[in-house]
Amino acid sequence: MNYNSQPNHQLLQFTTMAFKSFSLLSLALLVLLSLLSAHSVSSADSTKKKSPVEFLKHLQGCHKGDKVKGVLQLKKYLHKFGYLDYKNSKNRTHENDDHFDELLESAIKTYQLNFNVNSTGVLDRKTLSKMAMPRCGVADIVNGTNYMISGEKDHHHHHGPGSPFHTVAHYSFFPNRQRWPSSLTQLTYAFLPGTRGDAMEPVARAFRTWQGNTHFTFSRVEDSTNANLKIGFGRGDHGDGFPFDGPGQVLAHAFAPTDGRLHYDADEQWAAGAAPGSNSFDLETVALHEIGHLLGLGHSKVEGAIMYPSISNGVTKGLHRDDIRGIRVLYNK
Repeated sequence: MNYNSQPNHQLLQFTTMAFKSFSLLSLALLVLLSLLSAHSVSSADSTKKKSPVEFLKHLQGCHKGDKVKGVLQLKKYLHKFGYLDYKNSKNRTHENDDHFDELLESAIKTYQLNFNVNSTGVLDRKTLSKMAMPRCGVADIVNGTNYMISGEKDHHHHHGPGSPFHTVAHYSFFPNRQRWPSSLTQLTYAFLPGTRGDAMEPVARAFRTWQGNTHFTFSRVEDSTNANLKIGFGRGDHGDGFPFDGPGQVLAHAFAPTDGRLHYDADEQWAAGAAPGSNSFDLETVALHEIGHLLGLGHSKVEGAIMYPSISNGVTKGLHRDDIRGIRVLYNK
């Protein structure tokens, strides 16, 4: 007679139940780990910042009459830099949609004129390439006036003895030729708290370059409270009404005289003397451009000019004769 048959049967039942419980627990853990992993990947994707101009990739060949996803973002881009203003238009039907209307076509033609592209109103590869370039955040057109194509007659040069030779330069000014008063030629500048240490010398060199080509002198002070010019870094909405957009589009901006504020976008990659082919932007080159705005210059159509609106990473530039002529005409020097 087998006295152990009942205990053995109970042991088998217990072992089977334990195995099932373990299997269910393991399955539950696997599902949980899978969900956590998916959430982690999803979070990483959502935090990865897309380029502010990524929408341009899908717009090549677009023209009036088309309806394409991304056109609304293009309208916002052109509005930001002064090219498109539905609020002063009689027809606002397509202000907030992806329809490529007549007003957008006109804005693109003006953009193409400013950036030396064949003015067709069609989004060709060259136009989109210009739009995708990193640039200054200051608008090219202010209150509907396109200063970049108005042209300024240069009366200071002669072609041959006694023969006036008038050329159309491409520098521009802010509305009403905003500038510093003639009594104020010694300007002070200061760095705001949080400014990168490696930015200070490149900015100082940029001020010395402008000083060598103008009637201004620039001296650094430690206290920014009463400085004429204030330089700092910010990201996103940094309190001046013109939020930055993260890496890839607006690099910096500055205000017309006599405001004095100059802000770099802290989300960009910066370097003192960016090497060709690098992903960094040159601190000094961008400072030269933005100081031009602080002194009263607008944007120029001349690609070699420091006041040209756009610049690529790894590029360094200095003052161009167009910049120097512009500042001298502005201040009658």
